[in-house]
Amino acid sequence: MAEAERIIGTPDDTPEAERPGQQRQPDAAAETAAAPPGTTPDAQDGPEAALRADGQPRGRRRIGVLFAVAAVAYALDLISKIVVVAKLEHHAPVKIIGDWLQLQMIRNSGAAFSFGEAYTVIFTVIAAAVIVVIVRLARKLYSLPWAFALGLLFGGALGNLTDRIFRSPGVFKGAVVDFISPKHFAVFNLADSAIVCGGILIVLLSFSGRDPDGTVHKD
Repeated sequence: MAEAERIIGTPDDTPEAERPGQQRQPDAAAETAAAPPGTTPDAQDGPEAALRADGQPRGRRRIGVLFAVAAVAYALDLISKIVVVAKLEHHAPVKIIGDWLQLQMIRNSGAAFSFGEAYTVIFTVIAAAVIVVIVRLARKLYSLPWAFALGLLFGGALGNLTDRIFRSPGVFKGAVVDFISPKHFAVFNLADSAIVCGGILIVLLSFSGRDPDGTVHKD
């Protein structure tokens, strides 16, 4: 009997992970070690941004948020320009807060805030390149704050690019409609505002260690 037990083995000799009908539970420490060093899930994105064991982000992509924000920014910019051209072109400025803030329509062939008017084509190419980069980056977008930032940047770039393509004096040389005129500052539009706000948010996210894929780098 003792010889038979030695050959067959007793139930207590079988490790728990190898017993039939049972599955080995994942080791939490091993899963934590599998994450890339220096990264943690984005706390503001919740558990959906947690890393899988292979180091890739887990959860919903934020592409829908990006394009929703971009659509709103683009629509507001487009509608405001249509109204401004219809109501303010060839008219005196409209005072909103005395001389400190006025609505005054101008056609700007330069960059944002009327800078670089001699380089219209270059700014057109830059705006198109920004849009392409954002679309490519959207495939790896899991962070909600990054989705808002890129959405603002996308919508603003698309708004001014529309003017470059469709307004006079010609395709890729069109003048952008600007109309927000603070005192002692350049005239700008809603697309410029969206671009600046998106850019500032991107800088803040980068300095805080947040990546578009939802991870956070802690130096």
